[in-house]
Amino acid sequence: MNKNYKVAIIGATGLVGRTVLKVLEERNLSYLNYTLFCSNKSAGTKIKFFDTTYIVCELNENSFDEGFDFAIFCAGGSTSEKYAPIAASKGCIVVDNSSIFRMEPEVPLVVPEVNPEDISKNKGIIANPNCSTIQAVLPLKAIDDKYHIKRIVYSTYQAVSGAGRFGIEDLENKSVGKNLKKFPHSIYNNCIPHIDIFMPDGYTKEEHKMIDETRKILNKPNLPITATTVRVPVVNCHGESINVELEEDFDIYDIKILLQNFPGIIVVDDPDKNYYPLASQADGNDEVFVGRIRRDFSVKYGLNLWVVADNLRKGAATNAVQILEKLIEN
Repeated sequence: MNKNYKVAIIGATGLVGRTVLKVLEERNLSYLNYTLFCSNKSAGTKIKFFDTTYIVCELNENSFDEGFDFAIFCAGGSTSEKYAPIAASKGCIVVDNSSIFRMEPEVPLVVPEVNPEDISKNKGIIANPNCSTIQAVLPLKAIDDKYHIKRIVYSTYQAVSGAGRFGIEDLENKSVGKNLKKFPHSIYNNCIPHIDIFMPDGYTKEEHKMIDETRKILNKPNLPITATTVRVPVVNCHGESINVELEEDFDIYDIKILLQNFPGIIVVDDPDKNYYPLASQADGNDEVFVGRIRRDFSVKYGLNLWVVADNLRKGAATNAVQILEKLIEN
């Protein structure tokens, strides 16, 4: 293994960027050579990372001239759109957390437990999927490989951390009216069925992301999927009710075994003991927690799942670091 790889972390001072640094420390990737970047307003910030104090550099068009091998972008769509192609043109492989490149045909959209083979197809940029999509496709892949999914209905309950620092502040400050920093209505004591902008068909952009990204990751471009995404007054960790219609009959016990044996999944499913996935359980963990596994008797081969994961970790930072690890291994 080449231990002299140079890695750039873009957006190192943000919520996801700082989580990336934490995950890198936890996974002991100390042998890599890191440079941390941010916007002009945060340049000069000092961050302690691997027992070393790093001064965060301002990102500019010449930042990649020194020859980075890999970069993890956590700075938002406009930054990725401008600088990721520059990095790739200099021979750097980019793992991008924004939505800018996800649906580009030549850009792999990767969840390492689900489609690691797509990593090698990159042409300089690899897209990290949407947080709500990442946690969904692990159990869906486990089930689809054996029973073949016919249709998916998503209903999500997404934490405010998915909206960034201002989303968290809106909840913690119990913001109302003109004091709102992120949401169109107070998230305190509310569930808001509105994530990202509304599209002409009445769906939100977040709902389209889940639909389109699931099809791409599972390599099922015509799979019928619908989604309703809701912001809820929870600080961290997304919950999802996933209703699946399968092509063939299944054994519910076998479904649970498939999920238990799939990498990255923890099954929490014992209704008699009130065991089911909770946000407080997933918080700070990298696994996807699955429970409330039961038949949907309204269709011939229906299945219901409740899926919870830490959206800042597995839904963003950890998935990106896992992709980096795969790149290094290969």
